[in-house]
Amino acid sequence: MSSGKIIILTGDIQSGKTNLCQELAQKAKEEGIQLAGLLSPGVFHEGKKNGIDVINLNNWERRHLAVLKEKDQTGLETRRWSFYPEIVQWGNQVLINAVPCDLLVVDELGPLEFNRGEGWISGLAAVDSGSYQSALVVIRPSLLKMAGQRWEISRVFDLNDPRCSTLSGEDIFSRLQIQKI
Repeated sequence: MSSGKIIILTGDIQSGKTNLCQELAQKAKEEGIQLAGLLSPGVFHEGKKNGIDVINLNNWERRHLAVLKEKDQTGLETRRWSFYPEIVQWGNQVLINAVPCDLLVVDELGPLEFNRGEGWISGLAAVDSGSYQSALVVIRPSLLKMAGQRWEISRVFDLNDPRCSTLSGEDIFSRLQIQKI
């Protein structure tokens, strides 16, 4: 069982989860918090999401993670996305090296990880480790029960809940109560 505080951020597709993670990461960086993990922002063209990037929060390096699936392209796919295996491998290495840290961010752990044992599997291990003060983990609503069976969750912010409609990354950061070491 983990010893760090685990906060879950959930909500429907394109509800603002990654934007909140980016705001939180920026605030943590400004505050001098030891930040690690991955963000997975969408790539948009003419207002439509056509890809996913990944950002290493340790150094803000950005790589192209996935494209809209057309046919069987890479073998590592969901119904909607085709992932670049070499970038998934790179991201897993980032996650292996992410802990220990003050704040771990994993955006996101989804069906690839929970149902298929693929994707950010090192993200699951990093959260399992508890080697952080706080972890913010993006999880789809359909996977909350599985996450709750795996981890002791301190708080869930559900962006589908109207009470969370004005939530900012700074709000989440202030509730994490991270101490600089």
